[in-house]
Amino acid sequence: MKFSLCVFFLAASSANGFSTRTTAGNRGSVISSLSATETETPMSRTKTKAPVFDEVCDTTGVTLTRFMNEVAMLNPELRELTTLFGAIDTACKAMTNLVKRSQLPSSETLGYQGEVNIQGEDQKKLDVITNDLLKRALRFTGRLGVLASEEEDVPVDLIGSSTSDSQEIVIEEGEKYVAVFDPLDGSSNVDAGIPTGTIIGIYEHSENCDIDPECVDDECTEQEAQCLANTLQPGTNLVAAAYCLYSSSTFLALTLGNGVYIFTLDETIGEFVLSKPNVKIPDECNIYSMNEANFEKWDKPLKDVVTGWRTGTGKSGERFTSRYIGSMVGDVHRTLLYGGVFGYPGDTKNVNGKLRLLYEGAPMSFIMEQAGGISSTGKERVMEITPEYVHQRIPVVMGSKNAVQEVLDAYAAEE
Repeated sequence: MKFSLCVFFLAASSANGFSTRTTAGNRGSVISSLSATETETPMSRTKTKAPVFDEVCDTTGVTLTRFMNEVAMLNPELRELTTLFGAIDTACKAMTNLVKRSQLPSSETLGYQGEVNIQGEDQKKLDVITNDLLKRALRFTGRLGVLASEEEDVPVDLIGSSTSDSQEIVIEEGEKYVAVFDPLDGSSNVDAGIPTGTIIGIYEHSENCDIDPECVDDECTEQEAQCLANTLQPGTNLVAAAYCLYSSSTFLALTLGNGVYIFTLDETIGEFVLSKPNVKIPDECNIYSMNEANFEKWDKPLKDVVTGWRTGTGKSGERFTSRYIGSMVGDVHRTLLYGGVFGYPGDTKNVNGKLRLLYEGAPMSFIMEQAGGISSTGKERVMEITPEYVHQRIPVVMGSKNAVQEVLDAYAAEE
């Protein structure tokens, strides 16, 4: 057993942005507190308390650094979270440059690594590079106990690298958070320059993770297993979730349990600035995003609903259009802004769907629900599912409230 004592703060130095200043004396009058009792609904209930925000957090042009500092000042219990988001900020900037430069012959980052990940998928070179980059950025915050990644067959070794032969799991003793992530969602599209992204979920580290430095053999293994089980938490335990979208601009969307805030990278100053505060997805929509090549393999309730959307005979009476990128981050980002339904349902070939609950389904569901949408497997709320293993897959249907509810009603009627 090794314990890393290396603590390194990745501070994102920045200008304060174009924020509206408030004084300590009048700040109390503009604070927006969305406590659990005030916002709780059956589809948005979480076990974590929503933080307090003030008008600075809703002022466009404020940098991510200033935003997180304001959150930490109003919510001291989240102060250490600002360090994690400093690392996420830095990692996303580095990854957007990797993605943008990947098309250049000199970059040598396109194509396959020649290895297969735990999912049975051929790894792109950028999968490996971005996985290692994000691992290192999060590790050096000194705030993480355990990490789990799509590209790793076990919770991530915090000391080794993606090229290490060591399978030893190194658990940081006494640290506060657990991070789960998909380092480059949609990487199969990167060679064609189609939008890709990074998905991150953050949980609190269990106080039960207490490893005795004097333990031996099986006793140590049992204690390690208890700590690694920290990654197997339902989405209702998330304290934060975020995604970075690498597209026409680089976007960073985050939720701390009090709404969704979207930042856009201003490359002239090298900072993420708040562009869309407190995003709310429209309840009504006429767009759906699913791989219709699998239509005949879907469950009958879903096929019936989608047929109604296609023909304008559904509950809304409106004819829907289909918009499918094939990158979850890209499709969900558009769905949040314009309204719609994103789905990767199960089918006769992949009964449990293909999206991973832990580091795709749960974090993106947290973001979707915080924006006022719904996320479900069709039969149960994604956020309430406790993973049985790290790479568990689930079907997902998420988006605008009324359209997703139509899907849920169809499954309920069948039962």
